[in-house]
Amino acid sequence: MSEEVYGPDRAQRLVALLLALAERIQELDRAGGGRLLDAAPELQKLLGNARSELFHYEVRSTYDTPEVAESRRIVEEAQRRLGELPFEDSAPDDDEPWRRDPEE
Repeated sequence: MSEEVYGPDRAQRLVALLLALAERIQELDRAGGGRLLDAAPELQKLLGNARSELFHYEVRSTYDTPEVAESRRIVEEAQRRLGELPFEDSAPDDDEPWRRDPEE
């Protein structure tokens, strides 16, 4: 279940991963001499890891927890059952059907 919800600890690790990537890019840039482009394979790997984790963050941060999913199911079931109840037909503008004359 911990894989389904993106918790605060995992979010902190993602931030650290992104900051480490940024630092590595700056470090290579400061070294000059084409080091940034020479490190393409390393950067591809780091970018891939960051991209994958960002995807998980985006998907799982919006994932319903089991409790929320159960609450949603209960509400949907109640709405479905309400739609199945046999209500008397009344005129659409008749918002107080109990006040109608029974002789009508």
